[in-house]
Amino acid sequence: MKKVEDYIIAIPDFPEEGVIFRDITSVLENAEGLHLAIDEMQNALKDLDFDVIAGIESRGFMFGMPIAYNLNKPFVPIRKAGKLPRETVSQTYDLEYGTATIEVHVDSIKPGQKVVLVDDLMATGGTVLAAAKLVEQLGAEVAAMLFLIELKGLDGWKKVTDYDVRTIVTYEGK
Repeated sequence: MKKVEDYIIAIPDFPEEGVIFRDITSVLENAEGLHLAIDEMQNALKDLDFDVIAGIESRGFMFGMPIAYNLNKPFVPIRKAGKLPRETVSQTYDLEYGTATIEVHVDSIKPGQKVVLVDDLMATGGTVLAAAKLVEQLGAEVAAMLFLIELKGLDGWKKVTDYDVRTIVTYEGK
């Protein structure tokens, strides 16, 4: 039986020389790979008590939405600044060359709720840490952070040691 990592294509020297890009579109494009990825991510939450799944734009939507649907949980999108129509709270975080801002509707997560943050990839950890700060700003708790892939060599895990991080596939390099 195949594993999720069997569907992930490694592309050397993309986007620059020395980087191995882990392409998840190859998982999405294969019905068996997609089914396996969703099932494994969902299974990683089986022992967890939580109320809401929040997906981080945009690939966190692809994985978080079907898990929320299957588990009969609400799904909350965490989006890039300026994309949500109602009142929001925002969090700015550092990128390699600049900053970015993400937002969530102020009424989408209630105080005291337990939230699972979902994204496709944990790399440097900046985006998911900003998402966690949004959840906490709304008075809720981050129950777990769930990723399809973690790139250990980029040390993102060092930023989120205070959280329950669950990953399906781990690569040691960058």
